[in-house]
Amino acid sequence: MNTTINIGILGLGYMGTTHLRAYQLAACAGFSCKVVAVCDADADRRQGIVERVGGNISDAVKDQLFHPAQVKGYADADSFLADPSIDLVSICTQTETHVDLATRALNSGKHVLLEKPVALTSADVRKVAAVAEASGRILMPAMCMRFWPAWSWLKSQIDTEAFGKCLSLSLQRLSGSPTWSHEFYNDPLRSGGAIIDMHIHDSDFVRFCFGNPQSVSSIGYKTGEAINHVTTRYHYPSGPRMVTAEGGWLSAGFGFRMRFIARFEHATADFDIGRTPQMVLSRDGSAEGVHVDPLSGYDHEIRHLLDAIAGKKSVSIASISDAVATARLLEAEVESVDTGRTVGVAGV
Repeated sequence: MNTTINIGILGLGYMGTTHLRAYQLAACAGFSCKVVAVCDADADRRQGIVERVGGNISDAVKDQLFHPAQVKGYADADSFLADPSIDLVSICTQTETHVDLATRALNSGKHVLLEKPVALTSADVRKVAAVAEASGRILMPAMCMRFWPAWSWLKSQIDTEAFGKCLSLSLQRLSGSPTWSHEFYNDPLRSGGAIIDMHIHDSDFVRFCFGNPQSVSSIGYKTGEAINHVTTRYHYPSGPRMVTAEGGWLSAGFGFRMRFIARFEHATADFDIGRTPQMVLSRDGSAEGVHVDPLSGYDHEIRHLLDAIAGKKSVSIASISDAVATARLLEAEVESVDTGRTVGVAGV
């Protein structure tokens, strides 16, 4: 492979443009990478012209993210994946396309950063994991919360026990129901509903911190066949006594909420994305703000992957085997909601 990692981005919607900006910022920071190709059915996007869409915000303003003379634009995935100049593919398409596109990219000799969820079932995640193992290429699921600075800080405190053992952790991730891509998000057979599309971040982070729980107890609201609001307790016989996560889509217009409260033996850490300062540490009768890296988890996950491809570090922070285990954990949560029972969590 060339010293410079050549990148292709498949799908230039909100997540695709988020990846694009992160690669561009990484290049400016000295990482040897360059976006050389994009693939999207929309002609404007192939020219680098993208709309500003994110969360519950959409407007008519468009940005020019790259010069079309410097980045090849493909209308179809076949031609894009056949481009021998691409070393790494970011797949930012809708979930039902992930396994097929990742399989084709790996088989064409490319490394892959695959947006979450990898697939709706653990069986399908296993399929693409097997392809990755056989290919010898890196397939990294985009588990961005493992790289989010405040969450990385939290993981470090849990591991080092700097404030004593972690006694409890509660996570919350809520937003208004999606007002974009209605056909996709309103079809649980395609999106999996909020439990898989959104709550997955916190289920995965719980595993990242404490490993697989012995069992889960989940309650939630279903919209048709979709679980779009869920609260889960993760049972750890030898770990923290109380680990919970709430996630879901609420009424349209409800603002995005991302929060955790972690109680340690000698301190309590509290993060709230809608507050300044976002991170507060309470101990010894007082509270103080905690500075965290201003870069996003998207930036850090992409830089981690670039270093892994360059041979500077492993991808152990987020591996495809993690995606298999998290998918299995979510299946246990769905079963718990459906049956009203505590459900054991199978291993990978």
